[in-house]
Amino acid sequence: MATHLPFPWKHAGRPNLPRTPYICIAMIDREARKKKLQQQQSIMDRHPNLAVAMVGLVMVVAASLPAPSTSWRHFLDLSGLISSGSGSGAGFGKWVVLNQEEYVVKKSLYAKKAAGDTGKTVDESLSSAEAAKVTWVVDPKGKASDTTYTTITAALNAIPEGNKKRVILDLKPGEYREKIFINISKPFVTFMSDPLKPAVIAWSDTAATKGKDGKPVGTVGSTTVAVESDYFVASGVVFKNDAPLAKPGAKGGQAVALRLFGTKASLYNCTIDGGQDTLYDHKGLHYFKDCMIKGSVDFIFGFGRSFYEGCTIVSVVKEVAVLTAQQRTKTIEGAIESGFSFKNCTIKGEGQIYLGRAWGDSSRVIYSYTEMGKEVVPVGWDGWNIAKPESSGIYYGEFKCTGPGADAKKRVGWALDLTDEQAKPFIGTHYIFGDSWILPPPNAEAAGSTATATATASAPATAINSSALATAASAPTTASK
Repeated sequence: MATHLPFPWKHAGRPNLPRTPYICIAMIDREARKKKLQQQQSIMDRHPNLAVAMVGLVMVVAASLPAPSTSWRHFLDLSGLISSGSGSGAGFGKWVVLNQEEYVVKKSLYAKKAAGDTGKTVDESLSSAEAAKVTWVVDPKGKASDTTYTTITAALNAIPEGNKKRVILDLKPGEYREKIFINISKPFVTFMSDPLKPAVIAWSDTAATKGKDGKPVGTVGSTTVAVESDYFVASGVVFKNDAPLAKPGAKGGQAVALRLFGTKASLYNCTIDGGQDTLYDHKGLHYFKDCMIKGSVDFIFGFGRSFYEGCTIVSVVKEVAVLTAQQRTKTIEGAIESGFSFKNCTIKGEGQIYLGRAWGDSSRVIYSYTEMGKEVVPVGWDGWNIAKPESSGIYYGEFKCTGPGADAKKRVGWALDLTDEQAKPFIGTHYIFGDSWILPPPNAEAAGSTATATATASAPATAINSSALATAASAPTTASK
């Protein structure tokens, strides 16, 4: 029988505190199976690596046999062999194997990729935008001119629809009390600041804040900086939602500091600071390098496909904190499109820290080479409202992590202690296909030439590239939060 740790908070909808976590998993009872098969099945559920090993053995045997007949092909449909439930449409062991297969196929493809007709490694639209980059100054204490703005909003308004140039906004030190939205039609925007004297973009809306129509703005509407355009870059900037921390169990306490909805976004040496739902890693390919992310509950959430490298993740509450709520409710084959991977990161803070909870039955989060403080609870993960996380398609794994909170042997039975082969898909920028779009962070010396805002703003509006629009249009819509 499963053991539970009691929490003093109600669980309704998507509250700001975790549901009772599982410490050990219930045995799967499938009356239609014979007793022997039941025993074999339960062993594989508790030890996914064993299931993968059996899959490998089956494939080796298959390779040595003659061309398969119809019945043999049916046997090789591994979902029937290793599935412990039908929740995600295929067995968990097959889900693990699919991750490895995708790594082999995609890594090979992207290593050889020459985007467009240019033969360059960087995709053609990005290469063209970088070649034409311009720098504008944003200084609240400055004097407005063709190349200087006193607010970020004014600078963004000057960027034309269908922008095709890299526009670097050099943000001078100080607090910018602005609520920012970057439209999908304005890609290639960069926020650049000195991390020793950073620009701080701050606002204080929560999901319960009333909008102009008198209704709560919701989680999305609470965001301080929302980026819906592609190819966004930020370096040395602080993104902050400084609303008071929500009390345990309170409704409407979500307070997003940064929401990334566009794809191919990279952030370097930035701070993303808030409480509940700090970083909405909403959709797309995202790269976070040497960033600090601070929050309380689900403070990295969404269904982006993102790689966090060298980041520091800090809990700011003395009660219970949950780092991630990665969202994916789909078939296993579809779930492979998204997930969060953390490499060489540091986890610390106050209270008790859970590595993640499942916002959807195919949630995927991986920590590798990450230092985990003593605040990380031994069980590590919470299944939240998923009745059978061991069979739904949830993929939670750890690989060669260190620190007092990193003992994988004490984790819930459905979290993976990854092997070298299982970890390979997640421990490099190949996970987000970075060879085609990740560039070094900008700096003042290499920012490029300065051009007048007037000249750029007067350029004829052109449509954003069709591939970007197609990507946005085909992306699934997140569940209400």
